[in-house]
Amino acid sequence: MKRRKFLQNASLSSLGVVASASVIGCKNSTKNKGAYTSGNLAIKPIVIATWETPNATAKAWEVLQNGGTALDAVEQGCMIEEADVKNFSVGKGGLPDRDGNVTLDACIMDKDGNYGAVMYVQNITHVISLARKVMEKTPHVILTGKGAEKFGYEQGFKKENLLTESSKKAWKKWKETSQYKPIINIENHDTIGMLAIDTKGDISGACTTSGLAYKMAGRVGDSPIIGSGLFIDNEIGGATATGMGEEVLKTVGSFLIVELMRQGKTPQEACEEAVRRIVKKSGDRFKDFQVGFIAINKQGETGAYCIHEWFSYTVYKQGENKNYKSSFYNKA
Repeated sequence: MKRRKFLQNASLSSLGVVASASVIGCKNSTKNKGAYTSGNLAIKPIVIATWETPNATAKAWEVLQNGGTALDAVEQGCMIEEADVKNFSVGKGGLPDRDGNVTLDACIMDKDGNYGAVMYVQNITHVISLARKVMEKTPHVILTGKGAEKFGYEQGFKKENLLTESSKKAWKKWKETSQYKPIINIENHDTIGMLAIDTKGDISGACTTSGLAYKMAGRVGDSPIIGSGLFIDNEIGGATATGMGEEVLKTVGSFLIVELMRQGKTPQEACEEAVRRIVKKSGDRFKDFQVGFIAINKQGETGAYCIHEWFSYTVYKQGENKNYKSSFYNKA
């Protein structure tokens, strides 16, 4: 079943909240300690993103093909999903918190290690672009809530109602029981995380989400937090996370993956180790939530891993835009 259709059906029938993750995968990738210095062999440009998001990766690829930077590519790619009201987990049309307010989180990171993020933003659709403005136009790296929203209007962002009729209907249905329990792979929330390498070999990444549906007001997950939802080191590679943000935050998962790649692990090996650490720390609780990672190294090798089955990821490289199923930990 197509993820988005599945998500819509799940949302409108009020099936609860889950963390989900899409992860890029090459299960049998081999170790290559020299990957980070062998620029002549690097696959570039390349775009990878969580879930079945071919329109987003196509936009990012278009930017790269026209000579744009990896930073431009991930921003514009994520904007496609933010504007898609059929996506209940990102941007306009995202499912609201318990009070009926759609609140958005996003972060972006460039090749030089610069980072910008916004959290708990209402009334602005393209929070990935707002995060970039924070990075480039302020002395700060994070703005939150009303302060971030005010800054957005000062930068020319348009105020608009993010709660669509479909999301409002789902929220009212949820209120009949107000049951707040993750159900694996029935995603009342998700994240789009995107990584790209441009023609110069530079890496950037972005992450944007409306967070957990029907969350407590004020809740922020891993997505806008540097090192958790996203981390880029242009000498090594990048990683991004999706899923139950509370669990990703506890292990600073994206930073961990990049550091493991620095030590010589492939993106696949690094993603698998990051998931294993979460599973180990959570005990039997891992059976009730989903977490996954995607990663890329400087050579353009990708990796992916998640706890439970049915994550997918989209890769655009060498002229082909293709969706893949991720490998996973829990085979029970």
